[in-house]
Amino acid sequence: MIDYIKSDLFRYCGKCSFLTFVCEYFRNRTFRLQVAFRLAQGKGFAKLLGLFLRTVSGMRKYIQLPLKTRVGYGLYIGHGGPVIINQTAVIGNNVNLSQFTTIGSNHEKAAVIGDNVYIGPGVCIVEYVRIGNNVTIGAGSVVTKDIPDNATAAGNYAKVLNYSRPGRYIKNKWPVSSR
Repeated sequence: MIDYIKSDLFRYCGKCSFLTFVCEYFRNRTFRLQVAFRLAQGKGFAKLLGLFLRTVSGMRKYIQLPLKTRVGYGLYIGHGGPVIINQTAVIGNNVNLSQFTTIGSNHEKAAVIGDNVYIGPGVCIVEYVRIGNNVTIGAGSVVTKDIPDNATAAGNYAKVLNYSRPGRYIKNKWPVSSR
């Protein structure tokens, strides 16, 4: 659980230290919610502390990130939301979620999102789709079909535009092999 918090901190600041953590925790309410989310997924006292922090954060109305959602290392949520994520979604490592992002489902399963994925502002990912690794999804897209690895996709309905420099907006990647 501490490694997850450190990876999120690294994505926001590019470094991990206690002083950086304290500064970011009190400066960035989105990061505070992510810390509460990570702690609430732990056990014992950490879980209780996380549940308490989620309750008092006031961010749950802006970022709906259910505790059952599986989220990898290095999540970055830009601009403080609003972001809505279905509890059945699976989010990989080093994923950027921009404002007004919705990952939802009307049925049983929501999307599976790979590693090093940038999701632009106003994107809706609908139902069970697979988004590959190193993918960029452009602003305002509606994703209803799978997006392959190393692709840039955009549009309503999203389609692959090219395979040139996808994932280039992912800064401060957490080295997943270091866990």
